[in-house]
Amino acid sequence: MPIFEKITRAIDRAAAFVWGPPMLILLVATHLFLTVRTGFVQRRIFHAIRLSVKKSGGNGEVSPLSALATSLAATIGTGNIIGVAASISLGGAGAVFWCWLTGIFAMATKYGETFLAIVFRVRTPTGLVGGPMYTIERGLGAPRLAKAYALFCALAALAIGAATQSNSMVSAIAEEFFAPGNPASGTPRLALIVTAAATALVAGLIIIGGLKKIGAVCTLLVPLMAVFYAGGCFAVLFLNRAFLLPALRQIVVSALNPRAIGGGFAGGAFIAAMRYGVSRGLFSNESGLGSAAITAASAKTDSPGRQALITMTATFWDTVVVCALTGLCLVSEIARNPDAAAYTDGARLTFAAFSRLGTLGPKVLTAALAAFAFSTIIGWYINGERASEYLNRKSVPAYRLIYIAAVFLGGILPVSAVWGIADCLNGAMAVPNIASLVLLSGVLAKKA
Repeated sequence: MPIFEKITRAIDRAAAFVWGPPMLILLVATHLFLTVRTGFVQRRIFHAIRLSVKKSGGNGEVSPLSALATSLAATIGTGNIIGVAASISLGGAGAVFWCWLTGIFAMATKYGETFLAIVFRVRTPTGLVGGPMYTIERGLGAPRLAKAYALFCALAALAIGAATQSNSMVSAIAEEFFAPGNPASGTPRLALIVTAAATALVAGLIIIGGLKKIGAVCTLLVPLMAVFYAGGCFAVLFLNRAFLLPALRQIVVSALNPRAIGGGFAGGAFIAAMRYGVSRGLFSNESGLGSAAITAASAKTDSPGRQALITMTATFWDTVVVCALTGLCLVSEIARNPDAAAYTDGARLTFAAFSRLGTLGPKVLTAALAAFAFSTIIGWYINGERASEYLNRKSVPAYRLIYIAAVFLGGILPVSAVWGIADCLNGAMAVPNIASLVLLSGVLAKKA
């Protein structure tokens, strides 16, 4: 066995261990615990949505809406499309229900992360900054653990924010426009290089502009890409309208009544639906990793609760709306065409659903994948930069160049192992962040 393949398998095993049942249980338990400690803050979601479009004064570097858009840019990625399809392929229709339910409870964790980030933020030469590393240092008095979190975050940004998203984006664009209808022929190498270079160049020009430039781009890009993708989903649902009720029934029955699935595998199917639905919901909204709180800490506000409510809506839009919309499209397509259930590749299932729109469908999906991936690239950069700044303020210029290089290299090189590395780093971020949330939950209980 080649050494690279051995390394890749070892990384995949490590990632599977890190994101095994203990981690999933820990995150779900944290969501439930914080839901209780905040008095079920999710009940205020519609008030939070109204706040997100209102002007707010106070200290900070960017508007609350800009901070929200940047947080959404980092979380709404290819996982909302391909990842949901993969969870259905592996766990069945019931995975959609568990993904959706996880998103509802995860809003409390996103609220808590942001609230604490505002409370413990500090002023530096670059402005007001915060996030789990500052919460851990100032709230828990654990500077070494804070540095460990910052290191994991800076490295994770290079992997999940730059390399993997660039790979997904470049591959989708190059294949659609340079090898359309014949993926078996392979995408021309030059097409990959040119597309990757263009992606890195555009991302670099935005990144160099700093948080305000990134925030301005995200404020424009995120609503447009969300409306564009949602429009495609609603078109698919309209064409599959005769199969919507059977699809909804299948989602609920598969999630809550395993006996109705039939056969001796009923219990296994129930567990699979829960496992993959919960894990996809957690991966999608990143609640528990603390990443969104880093951007939110720079928002112009004097009220931790107000900004926490606004940032909480990111999980609502990301998982409760976008992931659920994707899932309904896919399950309705399976109800219409049962042969689609045989697809074990999430990408094939998604493209099969959007093929209902004719030749326009794959192009709509490709454009959505590209926009989602690019928004994640620029959104996650802020997390990496802030983490790098926390470790060593002088390292930021070098980190910026490394990040742009990772965007280019991710587009032209195989990144299968990088996904596993990113999963491991995300897990490493979650543990200290969850510790701070639980140990400082009394602060939330008093102010929520």
